[in-house]
Amino acid sequence: MGSDQRFDYSVIGDDVNLCARLEGQSKTYGVDIVIGEAAAAGAAALAKLELDLIRVKGKRRPVRVLALLGDESVADNATFATLKADHTAMLAAYRAQNWPAARAALQACQVAAPPMMQALYALYEARIAAFEAAPPPSDWDGVFTATTK
Repeated sequence: MGSDQRFDYSVIGDDVNLCARLEGQSKTYGVDIVIGEAAAAGAAALAKLELDLIRVKGKRRPVRVLALLGDESVADNATFATLKADHTAMLAAYRAQNWPAARAALQACQVAAPPMMQALYALYEARIAAFEAAPPPSDWDGVFTATTK
């Protein structure tokens, strides 16, 4: 942007705004790198786990967010494959409101996960406990609405 005399090299647009919102969610999920589906598709060989479906501030449509956890060697590791399967089962049970199955899969994740992932599983443990005590409404879509940037 700018004129022949002065240029401002900035990145603007909806995708940039979304990236900024996702970066802010790294604290929520306790991971270093949060990426969206488009970035995940471009990094197919890397080790990733889905974190959540979230509605970020300023957006109506939910976005699938993932944690980027390592390179191809991590993705090809049998321990990671087991964690990914347990993690996927936990998310599926959570979204189906099958709290006992979600809790069982969560416990398997907590055993297999590296220390850096424990904050994520503590978050889901708290959510599951809250929903067990007070179930979500019948129209709950499994989407978490982020209230912070």
